[in-house]
This record gives sequence, structure tokens and C-alpha cells, in this order.
Amino acid sequence: MHEITLIINIVVALVVAFIGGVVARRIGLPTIVGYLLAGIAIGPFTPGFVGDTGTISQLAELGVIFLMFGVGLHFSLNDLWKVRSIAIPGALGQMTFATLLAFGLSQLWGWTPSAGIVLGLAISIASTVVLLRGLMDNGLLSTPHGQAAVGWLVLEDLATVLILVLMPTLAHINGPFDWQALALTLVKASAFVLLLFFVGKRLIPWILLRIAHTRSRELFILAILAITLGTALAAAELFGVSFALGAFVAGVVVSESPLSHQVGADVFPFREAFAVLFFVSIGMLVNPIYLFNNIHYVIFLTLLIVIGKTLITLMLGSIFPWQGRTALVVAAGLSQIGEFSFILGQSGVSLGILNQDQYSLILAGSLLSITVNPMMFRLITPAEKWLRKIPALWRLLDRHHPSPLPAEKKVEGHVAIIGYGRVGRHISNLLGQMSIPHLVIDSDAERIDELNQRGIPNLYGDASNSEVLTHAGLERARALVVAGPDEAASGLVVAAARDIAPELPIIARATTEAGIEHLAELGAQDVIHPELEGGLEIVRHTLLKLDFPLQEIIRYMDAVRHDHYDMQINTKEEHRFLHDLIHATKNIEVTWLTLLPGSPLIGQTLAEANLRARTGASIVAILRENEAMANPKSHTVFEANDRVGFIGDEEQIAAVEELLHNQSMDKEMENS
Repeated sequence: MHEITLIINIVVALVVAFIGGVVARRIGLPTIVGYLLAGIAIGPFTPGFVGDTGTISQLAELGVIFLMFGVGLHFSLNDLWKVRSIAIPGALGQMTFATLLAFGLSQLWGWTPSAGIVLGLAISIASTVVLLRGLMDNGLLSTPHGQAAVGWLVLEDLATVLILVLMPTLAHINGPFDWQALALTLVKASAFVLLLFFVGKRLIPWILLRIAHTRSRELFILAILAITLGTALAAAELFGVSFALGAFVAGVVVSESPLSHQVGADVFPFREAFAVLFFVSIGMLVNPIYLFNNIHYVIFLTLLIVIGKTLITLMLGSIFPWQGRTALVVAAGLSQIGEFSFILGQSGVSLGILNQDQYSLILAGSLLSITVNPMMFRLITPAEKWLRKIPALWRLLDRHHPSPLPAEKKVEGHVAIIGYGRVGRHISNLLGQMSIPHLVIDSDAERIDELNQRGIPNLYGDASNSEVLTHAGLERARALVVAGPDEAASGLVVAAARDIAPELPIIARATTEAGIEHLAELGAQDVIHPELEGGLEIVRHTLLKLDFPLQEIIRYMDAVRHDHYDMQINTKEEHRFLHDLIHATKNIEVTWLTLLPGSPLIGQTLAEANLRARTGASIVAILRENEAMANPKSHTVFEANDRVGFIGDEEQIAAVEELLHNQSMDKEMENS
């Protein structure tokens, strides 16, 4: 078959990519590795079926457009600003040093200066897909360290957009530099961005809102595709800028719409499908024979990406006041290159800056660096432990300098809270309202400023560092709450706290089911899993709606928590509480009634009122001025505004209500 149809190329590419992705995940590698190998398998340099490179490359352009649209859609200046102290100097510093090192290496290989610059820029930018997957797989995405890495990458993505705009000028760097062409490129790009921001920012969200009111899902999806692809095409045809820039700016504009989350959900399948074709098309360009014959070049470039970028990040960490663990997480996460490096390389090939063999080296470096990236994440904790054994080296890397509490601010009988995120802030607010002293430990400078403004005692630093914990007064504390989402760090905190204060009650937050057991083994008496806790809460509401007694429900839920959320009912305690729950009397409940001023019961003792004999209901508690008297004595005197808790069936409670009502009416008639 000499003419290969579009449908055959799409089907074969997706099927081979699916097989490659499944194999990659089974052996613990990112799916991108499988997609790239799939591309090599159907490329022109390997035997067997050969896909149409031109056709798949055009489909891959859609992958670039949707990838950049997704970056723009989720771009947030606020998130970037929160980690600016790390992201801005870190991203700019690493990109500069990595580009210089790669440029120097390329000159040793005899490349042209412009080709060396493209190589340097390509290896300086990490893959968003690989980074996010690595952070999620290791439970680091929502930690301060993970957020710093994401902010760092967002800045790299912005730099990529600018580089793509300026790439055409690199094509002439080997001859006289054309300043006029550079100025014209910048003017066109600026005109496009300004037009889309001032006109599109109002028009596009308005269109999406109008389409949403039609209640037609297919029209809404069609509008998204038309806006994304139309904007990218207009950027290229009318303003002479890349598809990537057009799609990115379109995503930023759409993110201003209140429907942006729905847009992201609807465009996600298209982005994933065409991104797969993009990676397959990249793999088709790799010539395995050339790489094998030039294996030393591949090894040097891979070492520069994995080891060189890691060392650059750690060097920057020794210069700027970052946490040591943050530097290690960022170094591991960014020690690879991916989709944006491919996009830059493709632009270099299309502009004649790179040849196919040079581009193959970039692809090989990406493939190998992505393959070893999961191992880099697994080295974070061992590397931190090793560095801590060399205090001088660790102090050089860990520059955030936690401050101990001043002597006059030392607290006792307090609750120590690790982490001031959403969960930690809620606990702190609750304890503050109850006037319970508490101390917060957090590594985010902005959160520490907030705590200082609120007058809440705090420590600035990494709680997994036992040196910080020694200043938290754990031996004088009433409890420790580990509210951070990083299970690895939480484990270090729990273990260190148990050594410092063996009898201290510890409540820890887990994010995985394995983490529940691990934290409990390290010494946490109560381990809470938010997602599983949500399931228990649904159980509670369901049983309440079925009229089961609240106290029995609570006892059963506590038994499940004690068994680490195992819902199989496999312990004696769970069996007993479930039996009690099922056989609990459903017709008896505690009813609270208020003694209003003027009630004839006011001034009488419980014995004088003799309500049990008159109604059959028993008094189990009295709530007076926010103080509860459980099982009050017979000589207790009723006072105005007492909230009295009665227990009995429906008829007995009704008799109490009628008695109190009739006596109040009689009292009013006497007074009148």
C-alpha cells in the first residue's frame, strides 16, 4: 500500500502508543517513554510498518496547540507570586547556566553557535507532564516543596513562549544580526497579545457564557475547539507568530471566564489524545542507528541533563535562602526534559538551525532523562539523610534558618500544629476560639507573617528537621497535630516527636492508605485520612437519616478509625459496636427544652418537680451558662434559661412539653 490514509495513521499511532504506554507504566516509567518508543517503532528508521511522518506531524501540531492552551488555562500569576523567591531566581539561574554548559559542549562537538543556543535552551526546560506525574506519585504536589517546583516550571513555560517568539532571529545569528527582523517579530507578537487581552478578554468569556446558556454540551465543546484552534491559526497567519504562542494566550484569556474549569475538563480528552500523537511523531524522528553510532554524545548530553541540572539547582540552593528539602525536590523534578524541549527543537529544525541528527540527540537525552527521573525522586530522602550527617554541607544547602521561640514567648500546655495550610489554619482558628494555647510550625514565610500579625506563637522552618521540633516545647505540650500533606515529612516529624516526648498524644494526617499504617507504626495514636474520613462522614449522615442513635454511630466510627479505616468489620471491637448500633433503641433520644423566665419549675429542685413520675421522661443533663451538668442530683435547683436534656420515647417527651406549656399558661393567668 503506497498511499496511507489519515485514518490508518491515526489508528496505528494510537494503538502502538497505547501498548507502549501500558508497558512503560507496568515497569514504573512515565507513559511518555512508551509513546516515544512507539514512535520509534513505526518510524522510518526501524523495520515493519512505517507511518506517514508528514501526516502525523500535522496532527502533532494539534497536540502542541492543546498543550500550550492547557498551560495558559492553568497559568496563575498568584501561584507564581507565592513562590517567587524560589521560582524567579531559580528558573532564570538554572536556564542560564544549563544553556551555557550545553552551548560549550556543542562547540566542542563542532556545532554552529545558533544550534548550540537551541540545544542549551532545549535542555534547560523540563517537562510539565513528567514533573507533575513525579510529584503526584510521590505525594509531593501539594507540599511547599512541590509548589515551588511547579512555580519554577511555570516560569520556564513563560520563558519558552518568549523563546518561541524570538526563535526566527536565531536563524540569522551565524550571519549579520537582523535587528529589524527582531523588532518586527516583537511588535507583531505584542500586537497579537494586546489585541487578545483587550478585545478577547471581554469577547471570549462572553461568548462561552452565552453558549453555556443554550444548555447544549456539544455546542460548548465546539466553541472551545473553535476558539483554541482559531486563535492559534490567526496568530500564525495574521501576526506571523507561532501556533504555540496563540494557543497559550488563548488559554490565559479563557482562564478569566467563570467557566474555565468546565473548559479545562472538556478540552482535556482532546489535549491528551493529540499530545500522544505529538510524542509519537517525535519518536518517529529518532534514528536509533545514528544514536548507537554516537552513543558517547548521547551519554554526555544525558549526564548534563540529569546530573548537570541537578548540581546547578543544588548550587543555587546554597546561594539563596531556600530549604534543603525544597532544593532536593526541585533538583529531582527538573532533572529531565520533555515536550517543550521537543517544541523548541522542532522550531529549530523547521528554521534550519538544527539538522535531524542533532534533533535526535535532544530526543535521546529526553528519553533517557525521563526514564531515570522516577529514580531521582526515590533518591530525595536518602540524599537528605546523607547530607544531614554532614552538618557543614547541610547548613550550606539548608539556608532558611529557623528561629527558636524567645524565652518570654515559650508556651506550655499547648497544642503544636505542623503546617498552616487549609487544615492547619482551621485547627488553629478553632483552638483560638476555645482559648486553647497553640504553636504553629510552618516553612512558608508568608504564612509566618500572617501568624505574627495574628499574634499566634510560631516557628519558621521545616518541621521534619528535629532541631526545629526541639524548640516547640513538645515535652510540655498537650498534643501534636501533624497537618501537612507530605507523608514522608510527616513520618520524620512523628518519629522525632515520639523520641522527644514519648507520652505525647499525636494526631497525624495521611494521604495514602499505606501512610495510615506507616504513621501509626511510627507512633501516631490517631491517623486521619481526609478522603476516607469523608466516606465515614457519609456513613454517619446515612445512619442518622435512618434514625440510629448518634452516640452509637460515633462509637462505631471511632472503632473503624482505630482499625485504620478497614471497613470489613474484622475486629471484635467493630463487631461489638456494630451489634450495639443495630440493636440500639431507636425510640429513645435526648430532647433539649429551655426553661423560659416565668416557668413554675424555676426555683424548684429536681426532687420537688418530680417530672419522671409525672411524665415518664428522665432528666439526663442541664446546660447552664455554657456549662453542662451531666446526671444532675435530686437537690439541683432549676434556674431561668436552663436547657434541660430529657430522655424518653415520643409519648413521654410530648408529655413533658405539654406539662411545661400548661404550667406556663397557668402562671401567666395568675399574673394577669
